[in-house]
Amino acid sequence: MFQQLTGMNSILFYAPVFFQSLGFGSGTSLYSSVITSGALVVGALTSMALVDKFGRRTFFIEASIEMFCYMVALAVTLALKFGQGVTLSKAISVFLVIIICLFCFAYGRSWGPLGWLVPSEIFPLETRSAGQSIVVCVNMFFTAVIAQCFLVSLCHLRYGIFLIFAGLVAFMGTFIFFLLPETKQVPIEEIYILFQNHWFWKRIVGDGTDDDGLRGKKGIPN
Repeated sequence: MFQQLTGMNSILFYAPVFFQSLGFGSGTSLYSSVITSGALVVGALTSMALVDKFGRRTFFIEASIEMFCYMVALAVTLALKFGQGVTLSKAISVFLVIIICLFCFAYGRSWGPLGWLVPSEIFPLETRSAGQSIVVCVNMFFTAVIAQCFLVSLCHLRYGIFLIFAGLVAFMGTFIFFLLPETKQVPIEEIYILFQNHWFWKRIVGDGTDDDGLRGKKGIPN
């Protein structure tokens, strides 16, 4: 759900407008697609190379802070410089294109790939197939919701939609900070220990002191 609520689709929707303002002409959509996709690929490669060194939480939190700042900068710039009948100057367009690329890079190394990696790590073996099925279902559902609602929201809220996404990104970063255990280099067979020792999730899965928890500590699947 969080992966779709980052506002990535809204950024990609506006990208051709900024590129056209820079004089890219009829190939605007192609250029914007190539550049933003390139930023996403570089971000994903960065995540692949470094996520096991720095950890999932670090990438999530750091990128969330960046994405929040980029969304606010984009919203403020559009509010001040972009309106009906107003053409963006080349300097403003360059600034917005840079913001878009940095946002895509931050997303590409955090919520993009890690939005699939972390769910694949946090389910115990007994429930992994069911858990991953639910993850994919929720992701596709919110993809459809965002696709259907974004244009309507954009027409009514204009630049305000980016402030809403900024608030959602801030909430996501807070959620990660308080509620996501670090899964770096934790074997799947021992993943339940993270949740049994977590200050919040142990209320739901148990803290390992009951019969099921004792069985888990002895290596017997709960």
